[in-house]
Amino acid sequence: MKILFAEDDKDISKAVVTLLEKNSYTVEAVYNGEDALDYATCGEYDAIVMDIMMPKLDGVTALQEMRKAGVNTPVLLLTAKTEVEDRIEGLDAGADDYLTKPFAGGELLARLRAMLRRKGDYQSDVLTFRDLSLDRGSYTLTCGEKSVKLVGKAYQLMEMLIRSPHQIMSVNQLMEHIWGWDSEAEINVVWVNVSFLRKKLTEIGSSVEIHATRGVGYSLE
Repeated sequence: MKILFAEDDKDISKAVVTLLEKNSYTVEAVYNGEDALDYATCGEYDAIVMDIMMPKLDGVTALQEMRKAGVNTPVLLLTAKTEVEDRIEGLDAGADDYLTKPFAGGELLARLRAMLRRKGDYQSDVLTFRDLSLDRGSYTLTCGEKSVKLVGKAYQLMEMLIRSPHQIMSVNQLMEHIWGWDSEAEINVVWVNVSFLRKKLTEIGSSVEIHATRGVGYSLE
C-alpha cells in the first residue's frame, strides 16, 4: 500500500518513513503543505498521514483544499496540539482520524490499519493473478498449498506488479514508487529484487513469471 507522509520535521519524517517501510508500506515523503496538496491531487495513495503545523500551507488548510479537489483518500492528521477544539477543526476539515504527538509507532500503525479498513473503496487484503495470491495483511505470497512471506522492498515490488498484471513497468517507475527519487539506492536493486522474486515464484511452483522486456521494463505474465 502506498502512503503519502507530510511532515516538516526531517528527523520525525525519516523515523516514520523507516517505520512504515519496515512494515511493507511504500512511502512518499513531503515537507510542507503545498507539496502535500500537489502530491495528493496528482498521485494515487491508499492513505495520507499529515502534520498540521507545516510551512507554506498548514495541514488543515491543505486537507480542506484536497477535499474540495475531490480527493477522498483517508487522512490521518498528526499534531502537537491537544485541545479538543483543534481535533474538532481537523475532523471537520475532512480528516478520518487524529493522532497527538508524541506518539508510539505501534499506535500509528494500528490507526493506519484501522483507517484503511474503514476506507469506503477498501480493496480486499488478498490480490490475485492466475494461480498466485498476495495477502497484504500477512505479506504472504501463495500458490496452491505453498507459500512464502515477503518483506520490505521485495513485497512492495510484488504488490506493484500483481496490482497491474501484463502492464510493463519501467525501472524508473519502480525506483520512483518503491525506493523514491531521493534514495541513494543504485538502480541495480530493482534487478536484485526481481531475481529474488523469481526464485520465490519457482519455490512455490507458480506458473506466473516476471517477464523482462529488454530496454523497457518488467511485467507479471
